Amino acid sequence: MSSSEEVSWISWFCSLRGNEFFCELDEDYIQDKFNLTGLNEQVPHYRQALDTILDLEPDDELEDNQSDLVEQAAEMLYGLIHARYILTNRGLAQMIDKYQQGDFGHCSRVFCENQPVLPIGLSDVPGESMVKLYCPKCCDVYNPKSSKHHHIDGVYFGTGFPHMLFMVHPELRPPKPTNQFVPRLYGFKIHPLAYQLQYQAAARSRSANSARPRSQKQQPPPPQQQAQPQQPFNK
Repeated sequence: MSSSEEVSWISWFCSLRGNEFFCELDEDYIQDKFNLTGLNEQVPHYRQALDTILDLEPDDELEDNQSDLVEQAAEMLYGLIHARYILTNRGLAQMIDKYQQGDFGHCSRVFCENQPVLPIGLSDVPGESMVKLYCPKCCDVYNPKSSKHHHIDGVYFGTGFPHMLFMVHPELRPPKPTNQFVPRLYGFKIHPLAYQLQYQAAARSRSANSARPRSQKQQPPPPQQQAQPQQPFNK
């Protein structure tokens, strides 16, 4: 995509279906080589991918098969830069706007009362885990509801983004839920040890059955003698 086009590559990428979790990076952040330290070793076709993100014309004409590879590399490079950018003040401010608007979705737990969630990765190694959603109210993680987000690498958001956000802005952290689900049976609360006791009783029963010797084969009972007909009584 050339710089003469109205829509930049960054705006185009963030507008794609499934990329709603991404914010638009500032080009001056991308152009600062310090912010890209080490990424050239992780991303193939790094130079061409960076030019693609910045809407710069490539030095050499790419073949058709290389264009697809460079485009994939550009998406990966943007994601890795994104994970660093959202830890900065500017990046946090953009993600806070999306968080408060509910762009990342809401917690599916009933007692979290539709609490907005934040994207998070479970690994800092590319390709190990897809993006998850972190609820700051119950402090648990969930899979995104929409399948269009199931193929976004979690490394593009990092394992520490939500925690950094609430460390910098503690006033945004919601209070813990006041209600908690209580299992009941016939209206009575189930004691926390009830399942454990039932499991132990079932284990003892299985152990006793396996230790019992096999009973000898019982002999069939002898056939009953047929009743003899009574002789008629002669008077």
